[in-house]
Amino acid sequence: MSSRRDEMLTEMGLTPLWRLRERASIPLAAGATDDTRAALEAAASEKAGSIPKAVAAPPALRAGDERRAAIMRMDWTALKQAVGACVDCALHAKRNKTVFGVGGENADWMFVGEGPGADEDAQGEPFVGQAGKLLDNMLAAIKLDRTEKNVYICNVVKCRPPGNRNPEAEEALKCEPYLHRQIELVKPRLIVALGRVAALNLLAREASIASLRGRVLEYRGTPLIVTYHPAYLLRNLTDKAKAWEDLCFAVRTMAHLQSQVSAPI
Repeated sequence: MSSRRDEMLTEMGLTPLWRLRERASIPLAAGATDDTRAALEAAASEKAGSIPKAVAAPPALRAGDERRAAIMRMDWTALKQAVGACVDCALHAKRNKTVFGVGGENADWMFVGEGPGADEDAQGEPFVGQAGKLLDNMLAAIKLDRTEKNVYICNVVKCRPPGNRNPEAEEALKCEPYLHRQIELVKPRLIVALGRVAALNLLAREASIASLRGRVLEYRGTPLIVTYHPAYLLRNLTDKAKAWEDLCFAVRTMAHLQSQVSAPI
């Protein structure tokens, strides 16, 4: 039985299983060059199922990885220069100024919004319009100030999306290494994500604000709390009380984090 099976496999060209079949010679027209023959034989071999060579990663993917790696090695000066000169997504075309960030470069508190608005685009500083004034009031209510070294404020994207729309996924992805490097350089004890867009990009998952509030989450080992964006609160005044609850929760969380550091070993 085994012998008959081997004969059948041989007739069908399926043995030996561990050896590649020899390529049949391809008849060519008179005068065809050796290069032409080699090209046609290579194409026939591939079509017949010969083992393909390793496929290199797409150039765009390699370039993206190299760009991210380069950004993640930058110091503050190089990072600011890179953001100021960035043209890696369409948002740069209509910007007035890039909006890098403001505050203490070793702050305990880090507040992350979604993107600059018209006032921010004009001045080059995050949260300076009406939403910025509300954020300043929110900070003052918990005895913080953007001018202090203990607070750092920035956005997911560094250029203004047209019409103050939410940043698109590709735009946020291009700016992501800048934000991640800012967080690495600041090394905050606590991150406060202002709004769903910031929360989505920092947590890398879809979720509602309601499902994220009131919990200590995590960004790469750093505690993270989610609350409403000040611009949202200007349109939904009834949720200001919830935002106040979130800030109080953030204060208690920070106190706990600081007590852990200061506690004797």
